[in-house]
This record gives sequence, C-alpha cells and structure tokens, in this order.
Amino acid sequence: MYSPQISLCRPSPSSPLHHHRHKPSLRHCLSSSLSLPKPQRRRYLHLRAFSSPNSNPNPDLAKDPTFDSKPPRSPDLSQQTYPSVAEAEQPAVEVVEAVDSGPERKSRLPLVVFLVGILESVRRGFDRLATSEWLSWWPFWQQEKRLERLIAEADANPKDAVKQGALLAELNKHSPESVIRRFEQRNNAVDSKGVAEYLRALVVTNALAEYLPDERLGKPSSLPTLLQELKQRASGNEDEAMNPGVSEKQPLHVVMVDPKASSRSSWFAQELLSTILFTVVVGLMWVMGTAALQKYVGSLGGIGTSGVGSSASYAPKDLNKEIMPEKNVKTFKDVKGCDDAKQELEEVVEYLKNPTKFTRLGGKLPKGILLTGAPGTGKTLLAKAIAGEAGVPFFYRAGSEFEEMFVGVGARRVRSLFQAAKKKAPCIIFIDEIDAVGSTRKQWEGHTKKTLHQLLVEMDGFEQNEGIILMAATNLPDILDPALTRPGRFDRHIVVPSPDVRGRQEILELYLQDKPLADDVDVKAIARGTPGFNGADLANLVNIAAIKAAVEGVEKLTAGQLEFAKDRIIMGTERKTMFVSEESKKLTAYHESGHAIVALNTDGAHPIHKATIMPRGNALGMVTQLPSHDETSMSKKQLLARLDVCMGGRVAEELIFGEEYVTTGASNDLHTATELAQYMVSTCGMSDAIGPVYVKERPGSEMQSRIDAEVVKLLREAYERVKQLLKKHENALHTLANALLEYETLGADDIKQVLNPYSEVQLPEQQEELALM
Repeated sequence: MYSPQISLCRPSPSSPLHHHRHKPSLRHCLSSSLSLPKPQRRRYLHLRAFSSPNSNPNPDLAKDPTFDSKPPRSPDLSQQTYPSVAEAEQPAVEVVEAVDSGPERKSRLPLVVFLVGILESVRRGFDRLATSEWLSWWPFWQQEKRLERLIAEADANPKDAVKQGALLAELNKHSPESVIRRFEQRNNAVDSKGVAEYLRALVVTNALAEYLPDERLGKPSSLPTLLQELKQRASGNEDEAMNPGVSEKQPLHVVMVDPKASSRSSWFAQELLSTILFTVVVGLMWVMGTAALQKYVGSLGGIGTSGVGSSASYAPKDLNKEIMPEKNVKTFKDVKGCDDAKQELEEVVEYLKNPTKFTRLGGKLPKGILLTGAPGTGKTLLAKAIAGEAGVPFFYRAGSEFEEMFVGVGARRVRSLFQAAKKKAPCIIFIDEIDAVGSTRKQWEGHTKKTLHQLLVEMDGFEQNEGIILMAATNLPDILDPALTRPGRFDRHIVVPSPDVRGRQEILELYLQDKPLADDVDVKAIARGTPGFNGADLANLVNIAAIKAAVEGVEKLTAGQLEFAKDRIIMGTERKTMFVSEESKKLTAYHESGHAIVALNTDGAHPIHKATIMPRGNALGMVTQLPSHDETSMSKKQLLARLDVCMGGRVAEELIFGEEYVTTGASNDLHTATELAQYMVSTCGMSDAIGPVYVKERPGSEMQSRIDAEVVKLLREAYERVKQLLKKHENALHTLANALLEYETLGADDIKQVLNPYSEVQLPEQQEELALM
C-alpha cells in the first residue's frame, strides 16, 4: 500500500535543476511538465520518455526489453523547440504527486507516458488526414477550393480588375455580404463587371434601401451620388474623396476575427454530417416512393401473378371485380318498357336454368349477347335481370377498366376475368361500354389490340369456355370490330329501344309505387306528355318531383310538381334572378309569339307544349313542342313545317321592329334550320334538283355547290311562307305577345284561350284566383 503525498515546493537557486550538466530526475521532469500548457506538456513527456537510456535515472526502466529507447523519427516533433527543464520550473507553485518508490509503481509510469504519446500522434495524424485532398471530389470541397484559388489570385494581383471581378462573381453565389465588404475596402482595382456584382449584392442584401429617400425621416436620396462614384471607380478616375471612412455612406468596415474560430477539421465534420443526413433523407424518400409505386401497381392488378404488383397483394377484395361476382342483381320484374328485349332474353334464362332441355336436341348456348341502344334505355339493367332470373353468378366489368398506364394489363385482366368465371360456371360476364376496348383495330393502337385479341381468344379460341355467357352493351355498335361481332362470338344482337307510351306508363308506375300521390296525378297523361323519354329520364323526373315536394313541405306528390320536373328536363332551370330590360322582354315576347303562331297555323307541325319568356338555361325564352304520339319516322311535310317554325321568330322581329332591329337571338334557329335543310337534301333525297340520292360526307365540289344551292332555296322558300303567314295573323301575334309579357309562361291551353277568348280554358292567373277561393 502506498499513499500519495502532495507537496508544494519553490525551487531554490542551489537546486540541481539550474545546472545544465546535471541530468534531471523523473520526479523533476513530471513536476516541470505540470507547469506547461497541455499540448507542450504532452510533447515534453514524449521526448523525455523516448530519450536515451543513459539519461534515465531508473535502471529498471532501462532494462525493460519492451521499451524502445529510440524516439520515433517524426518530422513534426524534430522541428519543434521545447523549453528546457529550467524554463519549465519557472512557475512559483508546482503540484507534485509523491509516489512511493515501489517497483510496481515505477513500471506503470512509463507505460502511461507511452500511451499519452500514442494518443498525441493519432490526433496529429487525424488533423493531417482532415486537411488533405483525398475528398476533393465532393461538390462542397470543390467549391471551397475554387473560392480559395480565386481569393489567392485576387490577393496576389490587386490591380487586375478581371480577377477581382471573377472573385466577386463567385462570392455573390455564397455570401453577398462578403462582396460588399471587399468592394468597399477600396484596396483592389475594379471594372464594370465588379461594379455590377457590387450592385447585385446591394440588391440581394437589401442594402440598397439605405441610399433611397425616406420621407418620414426627411432623408434625401443618395443613390445618384453612389452611381456617380461607382462610375468614376469603374473608369479608374477615383479621387481621394472616395476613400473609405470619410463619409457616412462610405464607412470603414472593421471585421473582428475570433481567434477561437472553428478549424478546418470541425468544418469538414459539419459538411460530412450534413452530406450524410442529406443522403439518408434522399434514401428514405426513394424507399417510400418505390413502396408507393409498387402499391399503386398492385392496386391496378399488376403485371405478374404474385408478389409485388399482383392484384392479390394490394388491391382491396371488395373492389377486385375480377374475382368477386356482383351481388346486386335484379329480376325481370324490375325491368319495364322493353318487353320485346325481355322476351328474346328469356331463352337464355331458360337455358341456364335447364340446359339439358336444349342439349338433348343439339342446341348450344349462345356465347355472346350484344345489347345495343340509346343511353338510358336499360341495357345494364337487363343484363343484371338475366343473372337474377337464372340464379347464376354475375361478373361486371366496364370497358374502360381494362386499360391502364401499363401495356399488357388489359390482356391480363381479361384472362383473370375468364379464369374466375370458369370456377363459377355457369355464370354471366357483362362488359359495359365494350366499344372502349372492342372498337375497330388501328395500326397505332397496339396496346388496345392486345386486349381485344385476348378477348377474341377467350370468346372463341382453341380452349372452349363452357357455361360462360358474355354479354356486352354499347351505344355505338357501328364502330365495333367485325371479328368481335361475328357469329360464334356475339351470336345475338338485341336492340333495346326507347319505351313507347305504354312502356313509359309502366316505368312511371314502377318508380311511383313507393311514393304517396295526390288525387290529381294522372300517370297516363304524364306518359303521353313525355314522348322520347327513356327510363333514365323518367326516373330523373320522379326524383326531381320528390325533391320539389320535400322542399315545399307537402306530404304527397302533386301533378304540378311532376309538371315542374318535366319542364325542368325539357326546357332547363328557370333563371328568375336574371335581370332583363323591358325592351328585351318585349322583343323576346314577339320572337316567341312568332314561333307559336306559325306552329299553330302550319299543317304538319307538332303541337305546342309551352311558350315562355322566362330565361331558362342559356335561352331568354322558348317555345317547346311535343309530338302527340310516338314517331318512328317523319314525312317531308313535317320537316318543312319544322323549317317554317324555326323561321317564325326572325320574321316576327323583322315585321314588328324593322329589318335593321333584327337581333342575334335567331342565330340558333337559323343553325337548326340549315342543318335540317342539309339533312333533307343530302340524306333523305327530298330535293328535285339533286334527286333521290344519298350524298356522302365529303362530296365533290360540283355536287357540294348544288347541295348548297338547294339548301339556300329551301330556307328562302320557308322564309317567304312564314312572312306571308305572320302578316295574315298580325293581330294574333300582338295579342299573344302581350299575354306573354303579362303572364311570362303560357301552356297550350292558355295560348288557345288567349287567341280564342270564348274558349272555356282558364289562364294561369284565373287558375290561381280559383285556387285561393
């Protein structure tokens, strides 16, 4: 055991340390090293520890074979000048740790000194490594080296304006404040480029505001003076008044440099850390983006059959229509207005229910059924009804869902759809809007052709799909590929027409069966008054009426609400808040009265439904006509009557207000009349000059001239007929226009009452008065 003893001693003049010939002891070396600064203390102990064995007072240490008595040959240490022992003992107080002289303690001390020297060598090596050029390929290091080179060149050539300008341009990229400080030192030559960089630095740092006037402080603008001084300096005619520190705008900048500023090694560590953090952030973003893209590809169905990008790994099961049959099925009871189409489809239903009934006689199930017809006629509903009646799974796909951003996805989805259907056979596959993938193949649409080719193979290829019926619907059957519509693929083409009067009545009764109706509702009358309406239009009519009733707070649907819904579909929404001048109202009233008078007095014209000068949609007024019954074709007399009705509004404006006051309100009427005359001449063959000929879309120049001449002839004849008719019924024209100005909207019966005062029909105002009584 030993106990450390701390002693404070003051060296005396007679101490042996003052004699240079005497070798100091290890105790004196330690006490002297404690008085030195930390770096010098380490170097001092290192040299003393690796001195020759003759100078070591400890014989045990000299005899240690592991101890190398020769100091390392380091260029840095050999060039250092260290204080002598006498100089190291100059402090007044020394701290000395007294240790006992046991051999164990003496053997530890050189090892500690050796380790301290090793650590010091490692530190110096790291400093040299940090300041070396081995990372010169890093962008920030290259920028630093370029900046250092420009500074060195500029400092070495203060009179070279080109090098000064290059330095200022580089400094402006990193520190505009440094540009201002260097420029205002006036120690270097500058040219126009240097002046431009100085002005740019002033703008970037907002220091230019100091030279602008300040009305609040009453400070005038010093910008002209600054520009004059810069001009003189760029030209090299700088006078003594331009020296820094002589004016308020030209201060003498003094920069205090912190002596404890960070060294190059700390700067390198900061740059390295920021680079590592940037790399980590970019890597995380890359990983997250890749995962999101893989998830998106998987939701689309992917390219492969498993793993990343497969439909089974990412797509939700409730949205994966390839493997999940449709659950919301219907029956034929839910389908109204297309009895002929239902009757034709009953054979398919019977085959699915009892296939042996047909196979014993050699009959085969049709592979494909194509439903065609106008939008809203119930093609999709018919397909669901077949699945519901037969009690088989029903797979639904839209034609646009096959194609995605990746080529080959459509073909894979077709294969997956038929593979899922084979497992559920017998079943029905329904593709809505098949024209999206089944249109005629074009040379530049390779990705679409692959989907269509796969569909053709699945329908009628080497592998037969027994028990699978493919149904499809389209509004454009003419653009489908002939290979798709041939027998063997789509064996049956069923047209779903718009419902007739009886069909519309059935559809209305279906949609109104769960709604309370008032006593004045006549479903037959509504069906007769909605010619041309399909099932979707009638469903929308009932829905609008129900919303109107809910807004008004009534408990039952009335005939007025259903009439309001029909007018909104036919004529558009009323724009009651639109401001219309009295002059414009009067002109609109005569315009619409002209249409109505011509329609009432022209043989073959459709009956008037309503006339109004209330703005609806994009029109300031309109006269609507509805046929008295369903029409499958139109005669020449009816087409000429429609031409006359179109001309009625313009002729009425010309007769009442004069030719110079005819407005642009008749432009839509003229457009409709021109297209109708073109249709009569070129398509229907209703011209004696052209003859019964169907003219293609782009005829020759001579034929086109003849067609144009015949169209103009038909329009002029209609214009003259209407002009004579309105002159004959001018009094009725004034009467009806005044009634429209008073009531704004008149029905067919109201118009007859206005023109025939002895009729028993009551006007809208009279009907309101009776309702209030």
